[in-house]
Amino acid sequence: MSVAAFLAYSALAAARDQTRTAEAIATDRDVLTALFGVRRQLGWAGSNVNQVARALNAGADVPHFAEVLGDLRRAAHAVQQAADRVADRRQDGAA
Repeated sequence: MSVAAFLAYSALAAARDQTRTAEAIATDRDVLTALFGVRRQLGWAGSNVNQVARALNAGADVPHFAEVLGDLRRAAHAVQQAADRVADRRQDGAA
């Protein structure tokens, strides 16, 4: 699901659910804001990975790159899982 589609879906679901408190909405908004911020940071990390790949292709030595790449993959997977949990929770509440 794209970011735009997720935001549209979230806004429509929130508009339909009149039982949610302002606190619950604020908490969800904070979680989503944090997830989008982390996603942006992962994008920056991806740009750095491209620069490392360019250096490797030029013959440079990049110690510990495999470990860092593994950490980056785990972080991206954790963010995806968190976003999926938020989306699933919203779907359960909208049903």
